[in-house]
Amino acid sequence: MKESLKVQPHHLERGAYLYIRQSSMRQVIENVESAKRQYALRGRAIALGWRDEQIVVIDSDQGESGASAAWREGFQRLVSDVGMGHAGIVMGLEVSRLARNNADWQRLLEICALADTLILDEDGIYDPSTFNDRLLLGLKGTMSEAELHVIKARLRGGILNKVRRGEYHCVLPTGLIYGQSGNVTLDPDSQVRETIDHFFDTFSRVGSACQTVKAFRREGLLFPSRLRNSETTVFRPLTASTAIRVLNNPRYAGAYAYGRRRYRRAIDGKKTLQRREHDDWLACIPDAHPGYITWEQFQENLKILKTNGRGYELARASPPREGTALLQGRAVCGRCGKHFRIRYAARRGRLDAWYVCDRAHGYRGEPNCQSIAGPPIDNAIGMLIAEQMTPAAVELTLEIRREIEARHEEADRLRCRAIERAHIEADLAQRRFMLVDPNNRLVADTLEGEWNEKLRVLAKAREDRERAREQDQLVLDEAVRERLIAMTVDFSKLWADPDTPDRERKRLLAHIIEDVTLVKMPAEGTTRIHVRFKGGKIQTLTTMSPKSSAQQVKTPSGIVELVDKLLDRHIYAEIAELLNQQGYRPGGSARRGRRDARFTALLVAYLVHRYGLRSRYDRLRDRGMLTKREAAARLNIHETTLARWAEHGLVTRHAYNAHYCLYEVPASNVPRKQCSRWNRLVDRAAALKTAMAPKPSTVAEGGVV
Repeated sequence: MKESLKVQPHHLERGAYLYIRQSSMRQVIENVESAKRQYALRGRAIALGWRDEQIVVIDSDQGESGASAAWREGFQRLVSDVGMGHAGIVMGLEVSRLARNNADWQRLLEICALADTLILDEDGIYDPSTFNDRLLLGLKGTMSEAELHVIKARLRGGILNKVRRGEYHCVLPTGLIYGQSGNVTLDPDSQVRETIDHFFDTFSRVGSACQTVKAFRREGLLFPSRLRNSETTVFRPLTASTAIRVLNNPRYAGAYAYGRRRYRRAIDGKKTLQRREHDDWLACIPDAHPGYITWEQFQENLKILKTNGRGYELARASPPREGTALLQGRAVCGRCGKHFRIRYAARRGRLDAWYVCDRAHGYRGEPNCQSIAGPPIDNAIGMLIAEQMTPAAVELTLEIRREIEARHEEADRLRCRAIERAHIEADLAQRRFMLVDPNNRLVADTLEGEWNEKLRVLAKAREDRERAREQDQLVLDEAVRERLIAMTVDFSKLWADPDTPDRERKRLLAHIIEDVTLVKMPAEGTTRIHVRFKGGKIQTLTTMSPKSSAQQVKTPSGIVELVDKLLDRHIYAEIAELLNQQGYRPGGSARRGRRDARFTALLVAYLVHRYGLRSRYDRLRDRGMLTKREAAARLNIHETTLARWAEHGLVTRHAYNAHYCLYEVPASNVPRKQCSRWNRLVDRAAALKTAMAPKPSTVAEGGVV
């Protein structure tokens, strides 16, 4: 009776909200009594004065945990309606049905107090706006949250106790199963086992998850994958994510591991995954069951993956890539001590590699430390490797041949397993078709189609195997054998062979050289290469730095000096012809790929102007040569006469370009006996000029006389 006094008329004018929830679908199906008790609260609301149509039942959160309200849409609707003043009372069987989280519970109490909404549970009615009722409801919420923690702690404690003994059954990765006795064993399917073995062997050989995926694709192999919540195993193309997941799973090393990840709830209710360090795993028991690799090999694989994913801040030997830079991951800057980055530039139809140390520029805006062209460095290192490897060429040849043959045999064995699996599935499809009633065409046609499909898969597997065997045999019998023979005779020939992949060169380099320190000497135009071998020996090489683009197109100084000498006696066109006859070529012609480029008069004129050479005109003027007008005035003859005299050799002229000349006139102090003919010509010309001159006229008065 006292409780009914809390229900006021303004409460009855609003709705009565009944919230129903159970934590899991299993409880919804099996714990039916709890559901009945929650739905029975409708009678309490009617007894308090609410009409049946005023009762709003919210049961959309069935099978949801009460640990948080982020993913419970029904609870969010309840809070929203209470805040808008639609609810006069909120009913729940107990506090734990409404919320197991104290923050969500206190938020609901605050909103109910502001909206003057009552709360009802199995024990009674409460008014959150009063201190005593709110204190009691707060204690109930705290106890509900503590109860959830105690339940989880008990369950978690039992699981962790089994985990420490290695007896808790976790989901096993593909290739491992639980036997009849509950122990972990290898998958009985031989194709699955051999494929996983081949996967780890390939990774040990190539040293990269991505390269392992590429190797499987080249060999036409598929990787096993177990369907979720099923024991069915299918074969799919290998992906990089699958490869990394397999390499990081300690179960393949025969170790029992638990608690490698930590799951947390975010604000929006979603789970966030956080990886634990190896020391923080809840359990790690090596050699707990059979595995595909040893624990030491698993640790080594993790180190390789960590090295591959790490930047150049520390020294590292990354797996070989397809680029032409031979010192990938091994070139160290001789100034700052950091590793060089590799940059490629497409120039003149080829891809040039550059070793660039630009971290100071990227981080602090400072100039690049060093930028060194790759081809001269790589050529010097290649010659050094060829010299070091020549004594052990025969032994290396045999080892490489055994590795290639074993690789091909392993791939062929896996293809045979795929054929066996396809053959078994085809036989099963055939038996199912034979057992069906022939008159039942609806079923018989479907089974016949499945049988035909399995036969096509079997035929394709056989064709793929034959094709792969032919390719492997071709590679081994022709190309590989020839290279191996060449290696035994001359290793440098094989190293310089364009068909040798750059990745293989880098793999060989990794077994010999630890790192290479490069120091560029701009003043000397050289680069010093300090090579540190695996055994600790250090050897220093020096290479010429390649010329810049401007230096490559620059005309050699010897040609400029020769042009300067030829200007004393020849014009531009004659100089160009002489240079071409002597085999000289313009600067930069080889860089542009123009081997047939020739000098021209215009190009010689450009060189004279570009290098500030004294022109032929100035040289002739310094020697006392006169222009045509000056020489004619000196000889007191017409310019046309001067040209005719020059044609007959009476006057010497010197050309300073293709159309104009300067004239050489004898000095006036030359003895007459040394130039008698010249003086007679001068006297005759003066007499003719006098005779042809008009006579003076006499002017008289009245006219001309």
